[in-house]
Amino acid sequence: MSELNTTTSDVNPHQQGSAAFQRKYLSRDIQAGIITGSMAIPLSIGIAMMSDYPIKVGLATVAFASFIAWINAWFRPGNFIGSPGIAAGLAPILALGVATFGIENMAFVIFMTAIMQGLIWRFNLQRYILLVVPTYLVEGLLAGIGLKIALKFFAFTYELPADLVADLSSTQAFWSSERMQIILLSSVFFGLFIYLFNKFQATRPAIPYFVIIILGVVVAQFMPVAMIEVEDVDLALAFPIPTFDNGWLLAYAFGFAVMLAVIDVIEQVMSNAAIQKIDPLQRKCNSNNSLLAIWISNLGASFFGGMTNLDGLAKSTTNKLAGAYTKFSVLVVGLVVTFFVVYSEHLEFLPKFALAVIMIFTGWKMIMGLMHVVHHGRYALMLAILCGALVYNVGIFEGLLIALAVHGFIHYLIYRAVEKMPRMAIIKKYLNSFSDKGATY
Repeated sequence: MSELNTTTSDVNPHQQGSAAFQRKYLSRDIQAGIITGSMAIPLSIGIAMMSDYPIKVGLATVAFASFIAWINAWFRPGNFIGSPGIAAGLAPILALGVATFGIENMAFVIFMTAIMQGLIWRFNLQRYILLVVPTYLVEGLLAGIGLKIALKFFAFTYELPADLVADLSSTQAFWSSERMQIILLSSVFFGLFIYLFNKFQATRPAIPYFVIIILGVVVAQFMPVAMIEVEDVDLALAFPIPTFDNGWLLAYAFGFAVMLAVIDVIEQVMSNAAIQKIDPLQRKCNSNNSLLAIWISNLGASFFGGMTNLDGLAKSTTNKLAGAYTKFSVLVVGLVVTFFVVYSEHLEFLPKFALAVIMIFTGWKMIMGLMHVVHHGRYALMLAILCGALVYNVGIFEGLLIALAVHGFIHYLIYRAVEKMPRMAIIKKYLNSFSDKGATY
């Protein structure tokens, strides 16, 4: 990632403003924003459900982050076509937080996460974080999370409407004709999605999402299928004050927020590296400026109970291929998503099996991210797989910590047994890696 600008210095003055809006690209940016916003709806719904957050809150987070990203682009642009939103890779982590601290305390957790990200941005600390947590370990963590997502939504591929289940006799087998019908339907839709994705991923990546959702809505008018239910929650502003009943839980919440902030930052830096490569005008990204945008977004989101955000690669790629040239497209994304926040009842036309197709594919893509680790060598691949397995079987927080401990212990053994280094020399070598020379990537 050496080509990525991570300094805190001001960007080129000619890029300020032009990153947020250019009249000559207006029609292209509007078109891209509408397409990307429409594609973001089902993806954000699935991520919110996986996170155990209300769907309306998830969509509000996407809209708010989009507006902040556009405003930030006028002054300190991080990238030019990245589309922010809630991240699939953080969904099970947020779900763990909800289960541990309660949804009523998650606003405080997100608030602490934002404060830590603010410190990371202010002192440009992401370069050091990437030394402590190698990118291949993050890929392993995401693979484990991807498996969780795929299995979570797999149940939607055979779920029947509650009223139909109630009508079925208790003596009827699980494999009823109605169940076989929805399984067959899900299989056909998944095959269609894969075909369309392979055909249009390099030209019109939003097509498979549009086709699956539209066909799913049409099919739901002619046969009984389980539908998405949107909880009508109030999006009221409030200070993120915790209600913990013991100090240990507060301490754990602090550690949890550290993990959330670190993973969010690493994912953003990795996304920026990819977004820079697909920028239509080959403009340089500034990761620290992007971190400023997500820090402000997360801080603001904590005051209405929102989630964490970052520039997702799937939405950003769609934004680029749909014709985006500036962050004005992201403003349009925010407006499209806001419509469904205000009129969330329209989301209940979405069948669960169609959403399952999209989310299982998303999980599978996260698992296949392990292929990115191959060029790091066999050690990195084995450690990434170990991290993924630990995340899936033990837990996200614990799995990452164990993998980091194994990584450190192996390096210690190599230094001691192979290079015959004394303990103090090993410690000094490790500390030197955090010098200005060592902390480049």
